Amino acid sequence: MPPDYWQTLQLTLVLAASTTALLLLLGVPLAYWLAYARFRAKPLVEAVVSLPLVLPPTVIGFYLLLAFSDDTALGHFLINTLGLSLNFTFAGILVGSVVYNLPFMMQPLQAGFQQVPRSLREAAYTLGKSRGTTLWRVLLPNMRPALLSGAVLTFAHTLGEFGVVLMIGGNLPGRTRVASIAIYDEQQSLHYAQANAYALTLLGLAFGILVGLFYLTKRDATRRLF
Repeated sequence: MPPDYWQTLQLTLVLAASTTALLLLLGVPLAYWLAYARFRAKPLVEAVVSLPLVLPPTVIGFYLLLAFSDDTALGHFLINTLGLSLNFTFAGILVGSVVYNLPFMMQPLQAGFQQVPRSLREAAYTLGKSRGTTLWRVLLPNMRPALLSGAVLTFAHTLGEFGVVLMIGGNLPGRTRVASIAIYDEQQSLHYAQANAYALTLLGLAFGILVGLFYLTKRDATRRLF
């Protein structure tokens, strides 16, 4: 077992859990807006949200690295006004992870909102329910599979992040060294047994997460039938 195995695994799981939680908070209102809003620039917004699906992770990581540096207006404001340096920190790789995983959360949620029968929303509004109450009491309970899919896909995808994390965070043990980077580092050093320890762990976690997703989705579908 690698000497920093548990530390690296803990950091990886914390990153995945934090990314999933933040994207649930950000993704629900954004997906709600995109699902029901009608405006000319909507395809442009959807394209921006989906961009991480087609862009190489290193491209996203590179531009975020530049954006967080003191050479840009954003980076200068973060560093000199807020005292927040994001490059080569856990906060930095968390921001990068949120940006990179946005479509993995957004697409299931947006599809979930669109699949909820329009009659449910209209009935809630007819009964005098506000948009907020309708969202939390009517829409979200009826799209649990979409919420579950978005959360699971985001968590599982974050476990294997490499390019974005490496560009923004580097390889700092205990701070930015996640399991995917540890695998690459150990392989480069010809430590195949240690790389295999990380790889098997990620394989087991990903497989277990997917099995759980399919089981819960099937169980929810069965309950709806009966």
